Amino acid sequence: MNKTYRWLETIFEKITSFVTMVLGNSITFILALIMVIFWFSHRDFATQALNDTIRDTIHGVTFLSLFVIQKEFNRFSGSLHVKVNELVASSEIANNAVINAENKTESEIHELQKEYNDLVEPIKEVGEDKTNQ
Repeated sequence: MNKTYRWLETIFEKITSFVTMVLGNSITFILALIMVIFWFSHRDFATQALNDTIRDTIHGVTFLSLFVIQKEFNRFSGSLHVKVNELVASSEIANNAVINAENKTESEIHELQKEYNDLVEPIKEVGEDKTNQ
């Protein structure tokens, strides 16, 4: 059962990475824009109620916003990862296992989180002892 779950998680992570890449692509935005323009060009706004026109406009803008937001998030996320990787790589005492953590699987990231949580526990205990004295 555990092996099946890990296999499904790996498949899901690959799918989400692919979808994120596709949704943040400029070509995908252009195709979506063409689709919205095609949708609006085949609507008869003169015979539509005002509510329907506003609803269709909001849906079109929201649909296109998804691609713009994903593109900007991909750019921001990539630049943030580069900056963090630079900081980790430049520190001699840093754990190089966290470099390119964005490319690790979810289970690998959870393992790294556990390691760092274990490092924090003794520090918390020392801090609590000092406050109690």
